[in-house]
Amino acid sequence: RLASENAKNLMGKHRPTYTAHVLCGDSVIVLNCGKIKFSGKKQAQKEYDWFTGYTGRRTETVETRLARHPDRILRDAVRRMLPKNKLAFKMLAKLKLYAGTEHPHQAQMPQVKELAV
Repeated sequence: RLASENAKNLMGKHRPTYTAHVLCGDSVIVLNCGKIKFSGKKQAQKEYDWFTGYTGRRTETVETRLARHPDRILRDAVRRMLPKNKLAFKMLAKLKLYAGTEHPHQAQMPQVKELAV
């Protein structure tokens, strides 16, 4: 739910002036990425895999990725929900993820938006 709401805000679909080929979305700051919860047995069974260029594929579970890079789980989920074009890279650059409660964007005066979880 968090990833889909962030993808919608990055694309600008919540605005009445939404246009698919124009970058009209908001910047999104997400705090406490390290506290993401998974339902069921996904914490131990879900695997992320990628190709390194060498023979075979690298894999890691949610537990190890959450311990090493807690922001990458949410970034990958949002990235896959964005359109597959050049505009998506600009949208993803507006997504700021932090594992803790501190962030350096106070000068932009962000507005807090609570999500019902």
